[in-house]
This record gives sequence, structure tokens and C-alpha cells, in this order.
Amino acid sequence: MTSPSSGRGIPGMRGTEHIGFTVPDLDEAERFFVEVIGCELVYRLGPFIHEHDDWMQERIGVHPRSIMRELRFFRCGHGPNFEIFQWEPADGQAPLPRNSDLGGHHLAFYVDDIDAASEYLRSQGVRLQGDEPWASTGPSAGQRWQYFLSPWGMQLELVSFPNGKAYEQGAPVRLWQPDRPAE
Repeated sequence: MTSPSSGRGIPGMRGTEHIGFTVPDLDEAERFFVEVIGCELVYRLGPFIHEHDDWMQERIGVHPRSIMRELRFFRCGHGPNFEIFQWEPADGQAPLPRNSDLGGHHLAFYVDDIDAASEYLRSQGVRLQGDEPWASTGPSAGQRWQYFLSPWGMQLELVSFPNGKAYEQGAPVRLWQPDRPAE
């Protein structure tokens, strides 16, 4: 598979390899992603310290005296990998952005049975946002979703559309989605 035939974009681009995000406590994040979500820890690196140059600022865009304590890579099913960091920022740390803030974000996990997945998270003491999964309308009709929070407050989402979404009828391009079970 190569980049789109339109000739636009990054030459040879194949897709999203990983998503990186910062957490306040790597051990807590590892327990959550492995024991509750079901991801697998693949490897760890660090610390990364550059006391006498501007490498951190030039390469990563952070204060040059910030310390990346460690990073850990996780595999979570069939989606992109996760690269999770713990930092000691030399210039302080901003609060976790909301979805409505610049840089706001969430991670969505596709599940086969959203009701079972939501109930499982509830049984694990995970805070769900809303009483039950929500049914989308319009082009996303056929999809149900449920937001939930990590122990440190990061927004995550369950999503499921086992019979597809409404927009797919006649769409020239479809969004990526996991393989559906044989019917």
C-alpha cells in the first residue's frame, strides 16, 4: 500500500504508526492500559537529558532543560501504537486540554459490543461520561459511542459500528475501520 494515487501528500505515506501523549505517572498509565484496556507493553526508553545544548528545544519543541524521564511503547489491538511519556518540564506543565481547547484530543477504541465494553469499564471503576452509549445520526448513523476517562483525566472513547455507517453507501472513500466479523 502506498500514498493515495492523487499524487498529493507525503510520498510513500502508509498510515498512522503511533500516537504519543504525556501522562503524570507512567506506572499508573501502564497498569491502566495493560490491565484495564488490554494493551501490551512492548519496550521502554529513557531517560533523555540534554544539559548543555538546545537539542530538546530544537528537536521536540520543549524547554531545553526539560527531562524526559522515560517513554514506553504499547500495542493496543490492530490500531496505531501508543508512545507514552513522563516529563519533568523545566518551565512547568500545562493542565490537560479539554476537547474544545487547542491541542484537545481523545483516543477511540473500536469494540465489537459497546454495551459489554461499557459495562466492563464500569465494573473496573472507570468513570464513564454519560449513562449509556450514544447513537450517532446523519453520516455516522449506525455508530454508537461512549466517552470515558483515564485515571489522570484523559478522555478516551469506545466506538462501535458493526453494520457500518450511513455515509458508506456510495462513498468513494471510506474511513479506516477494523475488520468486521464474518456474517
